[in-house]
Amino acid sequence: MATLPTYTRDRSKRRAIIASVITGTTIEWYDFYLYATLIGTLGPKFFPSKDPLITFLSGLAVYATGFAIRPVGAVFFGRLGDLKGRKSAFLATLLIMGCATTGIGLLPSYARIGVLAPMLLVLLRLLQGFALGGEYGGAAIFVAESVPDGERGYYTSFVQVTATLGLFLSSIVIVIVRQQLGNEAFGEWGWRLPFVFSMFLLAIAGWVRTQLGETPLWERLKRTHHLSREPLADAAANWKALLLALFGATAGQGVVWYTAQFYSGIFMKKVLGVPDVTATVILCVALLCAMPFFVVFGALSDQIGRKKLMVTGNLLAAILFFPIYRGMAHFSDPLNPAAMTGLIFVQVLLVTMVYGPIAAFLVESFPARSRYISLSIPYHLGNGIFGGLVPVLAANVTLGNNNRYIGLVFPCAVALITAFIGALFLKETSRVRIWNEGTKSVSGQHRAVPGTGPHGTHPGTGAQVRPPSGVHATPPAASPAPAVGESSG
Repeated sequence: MATLPTYTRDRSKRRAIIASVITGTTIEWYDFYLYATLIGTLGPKFFPSKDPLITFLSGLAVYATGFAIRPVGAVFFGRLGDLKGRKSAFLATLLIMGCATTGIGLLPSYARIGVLAPMLLVLLRLLQGFALGGEYGGAAIFVAESVPDGERGYYTSFVQVTATLGLFLSSIVIVIVRQQLGNEAFGEWGWRLPFVFSMFLLAIAGWVRTQLGETPLWERLKRTHHLSREPLADAAANWKALLLALFGATAGQGVVWYTAQFYSGIFMKKVLGVPDVTATVILCVALLCAMPFFVVFGALSDQIGRKKLMVTGNLLAAILFFPIYRGMAHFSDPLNPAAMTGLIFVQVLLVTMVYGPIAAFLVESFPARSRYISLSIPYHLGNGIFGGLVPVLAANVTLGNNNRYIGLVFPCAVALITAFIGALFLKETSRVRIWNEGTKSVSGQHRAVPGTGPHGTHPGTGAQVRPPSGVHATPPAASPAPAVGESSG
């Protein structure tokens, strides 16, 4: 009987797979966040008004449409990824995202085509969000299903870096283009260049992804006829796990992420009056300093568990956001760039604590046959709806009132609720063995495959086999490790 596919024992090949995946995912995040980074510039081009506040808030509303559509993309591409394979789904997302982003860069302004301009902008923004709804799940699962059990938090944490890296790159590209062209030329036509640049990035990422094969775990399911006939129905039947993942993990993670890395920039520019370029540089330095901690917390979650880190990060965010933003106000007049950078760094550090382990947690929470769609739904509801609405709600409430800090009530409340629900009801998943899935052959016989889990057995002797790399593997448990969807305590 042929041996079922498993992850490669060659660490250099694993790194090559991960690099291929995160290259495309970083580019997709870059594309998606360009609009948010340029709201101040795009507003007058597509939503001209005598009141600058109305122009800005109109731009924010269109920004929100990209988040609102993400759960729809999650369902569509998640189903496709479970039925046809992980690779096919996130190749499609890359193509749609790249074309939509390039389209924004080529779109005529309101002055040239009137109301059709903002309508087309909304359409392209919806396409961006739709594509992103399928991208993240594909990337996280592709990596998780290509590496050993016991090291999943470490390896998937590199996928978690991509969102912040994409935001960082979009900000840096904009600063460089603005500095090279000058503010006047950038505002007139130079803002289009970062969007059009996506066309070249698309070509690179597309070529890289076509070189990838399918994940070995999905291939197992295909060979053993364990693929789901209808992943959406399977996900719906597991609705309790979906709701728990949403309200016990991703909702809080989403608001922490977008408060720290998006609303902080709006707060600096629109509330505290920090110049745009200065605020962007401050944010970029904080992001750059904090990014390595995604990997730190991802690897740490392999050792001490996912739940502790995510619950602690949400709780700390709920407690610390108000004093942090008061500190930002204090150091804004006169501006103290070092102190401001430090305060944003602390916020992003909280992001790394809740976001670093969450990909591994979500992968381990759902069975492989419906994993793509099951993972994507709570992730994009948590980030697309709860998290994505933070800048819109917070900015509207704050700019419409005399209280600088009232916009923080929503993210702090959601983070606190998530910490509470997570602490009470989340199961620890770090010992789950996803490589125990799909091991049944077509003939109905089971065969242990060397290297298919952190504590597999040798097919000849029955002796315990540790993972070949072993660096981030958890120690053997006193009782058998749980299967997907179960808990080790």
